[in-house]
Amino acid sequence: MSSSLPGYIGRRLLQLLPIALLIVLTTYILMRLAPGDMADVIAGESGAATPEYMAQLRSQFSLDLPAGTVFLNYLRNLLHFDLGFSFHNSMPVADLILQRVGPTLVLMLTSLGIAATLGVALGVVSARYRGTWLDEVISALSTIGFATPVFWAGLVLIVVFSVHLKWLPSAGMSSIGGPPVTTMAGLLEHIRYLLLPALTLSFFYLAIYVRITRSAMLEVYGMDFVRTARAKGLSELRVSLKHVLRNALLPVVTLTGLQLASLMGGSIVIETIFAWPGLGRLTFDAVFYRDINLLLGVFLFSSLLVVVMNLLVDILYAFLDPRVVGGRS
Repeated sequence: MSSSLPGYIGRRLLQLLPIALLIVLTTYILMRLAPGDMADVIAGESGAATPEYMAQLRSQFSLDLPAGTVFLNYLRNLLHFDLGFSFHNSMPVADLILQRVGPTLVLMLTSLGIAATLGVALGVVSARYRGTWLDEVISALSTIGFATPVFWAGLVLIVVFSVHLKWLPSAGMSSIGGPPVTTMAGLLEHIRYLLLPALTLSFFYLAIYVRITRSAMLEVYGMDFVRTARAKGLSELRVSLKHVLRNALLPVVTLTGLQLASLMGGSIVIETIFAWPGLGRLTFDAVFYRDINLLLGVFLFSSLLVVVMNLLVDILYAFLDPRVVGGRS
């Protein structure tokens, strides 16, 4: 594996360029096909929509140039690591992304950690006690998780824990003038603000982890090496955790890689509901204000982030099953 893994990583990294180019091109075409542009948004906000003013705005934002010319200029700037300027926010796009990527990563990784930890644990219990009332309860809860829309779950959590019980805040990342996150008080406050959006985003994925883990565990339970381990006199707990769970984790790791992109997409809805200051909310604002430079920058960065995280998942998969790299090299 040691000789094959670097080559495998190198091939995956080379795939970043065409993937990023395709995403940027697709996003640009869709934004150009959508009705209206940034000039229409600004003119509507200012209440002045004379033909002269509209022409001035389109000239200022280079919207009067041919679409191909604008796209080629954008690609030329990308070669110099310049993502452009967000005219709505009056800031470089790169600075805006760097400000928002931290909250989004915290939300995504926390949600993924909750879903994976609880999902795998409940899946193991469900498989271990197959056919009992405990298995039936866990299966029913996972079915509810599949069927519940994420935005509805978020609104219900807000009503219950913020409006009625008043235990947790309903929006934002911290209170105005609150303690810095570097202090213990500030960290605890950020955790309080993080709980509801993270639980909401993890709700659907937790149900998937339960089902996948349960199915994988039941499949491994029927294999010969498990019966051999039992014949040696090993306890059922040791058989389940050391022999069955380790082999059942392979499809779970694969599922984690597939969920990263959908987590990024789901964060747009969650960040809008809970006013979470991340890339999802930034994407929503970019679409609303037709800020093409900002939208292209966010999509490019998000796609690269998802690809890199999938690469890390593949590396973890290779360590769990060394045959993977050997088969792909």
